Amino acid sequence: MARADASAGWLRGTLQLSVAAVLAEADRHGYALAQRLAEHGLGTVRGGALYPVLGRMETDGLVESRWEPGEGGPGRKVYRLTDAGRAQLRDEIAQWQDFSAAMDGLTKRTQQEW
Repeated sequence: MARADASAGWLRGTLQLSVAAVLAEADRHGYALAQRLAEHGLGTVRGGALYPVLGRMETDGLVESRWEPGEGGPGRKVYRLTDAGRAQLRDEIAQWQDFSAAMDGLTKRTQQEW
């Protein structure tokens, strides 16, 4: 698997966690979410991947949305992390740290065996 392909797969698997982390910083509309994810080095997140995740998170009560009027253009749907979303984010961060430590151990051991 090529490096770009692997990181795209990793992002798909962690997109909900990534979105929640960005929303913990501030409420954002979809385009601003995608921009912030890119600023964090996660690459381009297209709407076809982002909006279904936001929809599931809203259905699950992890985010709420509201419409805000646009400045000189159409309105925007702005997303906010709920208290339940913040609680789940805390849990997922702890799980991610455990997973990340396990992967670090595995990959370091594998590299040493080469």
